[in-house]
Amino acid sequence: MATTPMELLPEDTPDEPTPLTGLDLEKRSHQIFPTLSAADIKHMHRFGRVRHFNDGELIFEAGKTSFGLMLVLKGGIEVSRYDGLGNTSYITTHTPGQFSGEVSQLSGRPSLGNGLAVGAVEVLELPSESLRALLVAHADLGERIVRALILRRVGLIEQNSGGPVIVGPRGHGRIHTLQSFLSANGHPHSVLDPELDQQAADLMAHYQPKPEELPLVVCPDGVVKKNPTVVEIGRCLGMLPEIDSEKIWDVIVVGAGPAGLATAVYAASEGLSVLALETRAYGGQAAASARIENYLGFPTGVSGRALAGRAYVQAQKFGVEVAIPAPAGRLICDTYPLQVEMCGSLQRLKARTVVLSCGARYRRPSLANLRQFEGKGVYYWASPIEAKLCKTEEIVLVGGGNSAGQAAVFLASHAAKVHMLIRKDSLASTMSSYLIERIQATPNIELHTQTEIVALEGDDDGLKQVRIRGMKSGEECDYDVCRVFLFIGADPNTDWLGDCGVDVDAHGFIRTGFDVTKAQCKANFSNGVYPRELPSRAALETSVPGVFAIGDVRAGSTKRVAAAVGEGAAVVSQIHAFLANLPADKVFS
Repeated sequence: MATTPMELLPEDTPDEPTPLTGLDLEKRSHQIFPTLSAADIKHMHRFGRVRHFNDGELIFEAGKTSFGLMLVLKGGIEVSRYDGLGNTSYITTHTPGQFSGEVSQLSGRPSLGNGLAVGAVEVLELPSESLRALLVAHADLGERIVRALILRRVGLIEQNSGGPVIVGPRGHGRIHTLQSFLSANGHPHSVLDPELDQQAADLMAHYQPKPEELPLVVCPDGVVKKNPTVVEIGRCLGMLPEIDSEKIWDVIVVGAGPAGLATAVYAASEGLSVLALETRAYGGQAAASARIENYLGFPTGVSGRALAGRAYVQAQKFGVEVAIPAPAGRLICDTYPLQVEMCGSLQRLKARTVVLSCGARYRRPSLANLRQFEGKGVYYWASPIEAKLCKTEEIVLVGGGNSAGQAAVFLASHAAKVHMLIRKDSLASTMSSYLIERIQATPNIELHTQTEIVALEGDDDGLKQVRIRGMKSGEECDYDVCRVFLFIGADPNTDWLGDCGVDVDAHGFIRTGFDVTKAQCKANFSNGVYPRELPSRAALETSVPGVFAIGDVRAGSTKRVAAAVGEGAAVVSQIHAFLANLPADKVFS
């Protein structure tokens, strides 16, 4: 699910807030642009330094200037949106007692707007590290600041302003890929069709891209990239920062799903240095959950993206360095500190401990031309972006688990009809009863049991037709649908651990704790006789000392968001115990 505007905000009520309209944002102007009291400003002075700017001087620039927060003491800061194409639009003027910035400033990312000095300006500048220290030291003031920063990001997302501009023909598959990546990470952006927008047409005429060079992407600093990868997008937005290969982190967390984010938040809040590496977007598999209704404390449910979005901001507040997209390619355990080699590069990152919360990869059915239609009619998640694409259309959804059920109910509120395909004869053994009841009560969801997709048909513009076969009868029929959603499960993402020797079970899930000891004993004692006392091992520690596994990738784990968050929190105490028992030369190496 893509992040909806209010999902990052601290709760106003016990239930999940609903997205705001522009009118609601206007009503919240006192929260978006608060004026701090003299007492608040006094607290802030010990965290920053005073700087001066002349009238008309550029204080910060979109895509280039990184800062934490600037509190106006004298004069004003005129803030405007900037999109890299040279388009600007006025947002506000911060006056004495007000501050600049939005949520990306928590981690020192480049600004998404321009700030111009109005008059002789005096500001109190708080670098990101100092800003985070302030938020922790003064909780009430910190809450007001964080709320304002998030609401400003909300405004940018709602108005599709700030951030990169994607330029290309409507329906281009790569546009959907990039748009989905940015939306999943709560990043504002805009999409321009050269047939409808003159600036986009002029850009196309200037660069004359070949078909394989589409789409064009204009970064906030004005740099134009041809058909960039998500890694290149991450670099130009500061989401993927340069990471010092010589720094030794206390914890490297591989995977920023609910389990990984929980570890990051708890470890960083307890003073450990934490780097979180995520391949696509924070939230992991849980992000595909339209509504989690059995998570403690949310009686009306909470979307997976809402939960992850709040955790992501919380992680930044405590100083976690989050790198997206940053897929790990290899774990090196024959030396200490441990090392994580990044996929596609030779860079190795060092850590005293590594937490594996790398989850799973989407399963793909064996269809000859499946990849041709990925992003152009075939999808593995159901966010508002995909929901808009299938408005008033009939769609096909494959899968019988809870994620499939949640997606079916969500998409049914947009699509004319949802054809739900499962290979079994019922949902009873794979889906929670409350979801089954909801599906049965939704008139435009039709369940097709013992059926499977056997063929996809279409052209360069996308998917046009799906062929479905009854597994018992063998009868085949064609459906003229342009959208197929695949929720057929996932396989553990553990292939990259082979060089390290992390022990996995027959299905590829990582063994931890007693399961590791038991497996080692089985290997050593072929007759099945075990000693009375087995070597002790932390419950979430793998076969490699200092390497832990949590969440869906762990063998025997409960595949629930609440369980993943619990393991993410529990592993931190085990990390502390491991670090406490390290020889002094390794602690400081």
